[in-house]
Amino acid sequence: MKVNRIFPVIGVSLWLSFSTGSVQAAEPVHVLADLVKLESKVEAVSKKVMPATVALIAEKTGSSGSGVITTDEGLILTAAHVVQGAEELQVVFPNGEQVIGKVLGANYSKDIAMVQITTKGPWPFAPMGASKPLVAGDWVVALGHSAGYDAGRTPPVRFGRVVSKGPGNFLTTDCTLIGGDSGGPLFDLEGKIVGINSSIGVSLTNNNHAGIDGFKEDWDRIRAGEAWGKLSMNPFANPEMAALGIVFGERRGIQGVPVEGMVSKSPSAAAGVRVGDVIQSLDGSDIPGANKLLQVLAKRQPGDKVKLGILRDHKSLEVEVVLARADSLFEER
Repeated sequence: MKVNRIFPVIGVSLWLSFSTGSVQAAEPVHVLADLVKLESKVEAVSKKVMPATVALIAEKTGSSGSGVITTDEGLILTAAHVVQGAEELQVVFPNGEQVIGKVLGANYSKDIAMVQITTKGPWPFAPMGASKPLVAGDWVVALGHSAGYDAGRTPPVRFGRVVSKGPGNFLTTDCTLIGGDSGGPLFDLEGKIVGINSSIGVSLTNNNHAGIDGFKEDWDRIRAGEAWGKLSMNPFANPEMAALGIVFGERRGIQGVPVEGMVSKSPSAAAGVRVGDVIQSLDGSDIPGANKLLQVLAKRQPGDKVKLGILRDHKSLEVEVVLARADSLFEER
């Protein structure tokens, strides 16, 4: 089978710095015995989930990616950019078996989508886990049909650690990925799906994954065939993120985020935040600058109430703000 492969994966930069020496993995490796134990777990996970890791090929566009089956009826989870522009995909199993998959729905803002195998099962599948409980340092296993389906090998197995959480439903790992891995699964050491490969960094080891909990939040809509959102390989551009509705500033010698402007319908303005205020904390977490504020907001949801510690005219005060969806702040009237 000849396939012209196009890989719609764009590199993005990390939003958090990471030092392997300062992070304690949930599965620590201190001595050789720990390494042997970890190796055994990775091997067991790989063997368990390999049959459910499939290649997805759009014959009309010539593009390809990966996916993972999560029900015995053949429901496939993948990345939204893998299915974009396609109604059907060729689903190829590691053993070469081929079936047709119907594209269901997608949330492009979260880069998540579903495909349903049209042939009756049962099919091999991997169960879903949870992405929100993951912390930096947790070991994970990534699979995917790197560089597209290859009959001469099974999907390569890569393992690494969670580097950071957020923004939104995304997380970053240092698992080495390349083109073709997009849409492939990320597993925990129990063999449960915790994410879907989304965008690949320039160094190949700084990679973003759409958390599995994002699927759970939109499950019914995607499975019913709805498609919405805006595709962006920059997770911070997710229009569903929680937002304060302010224009960030920066001043030398000042710890915090100066408020230099307000977006129309800003929840911050409604709560009493003013231009010229300096945000120094959010729910008790120190905010030294704009990057930290974005990272903290990425872990919140629209509708959440947060307490901002503000410096105004050399006086400290606290303001409660109800976060809004970023896209709602820019809707046309």
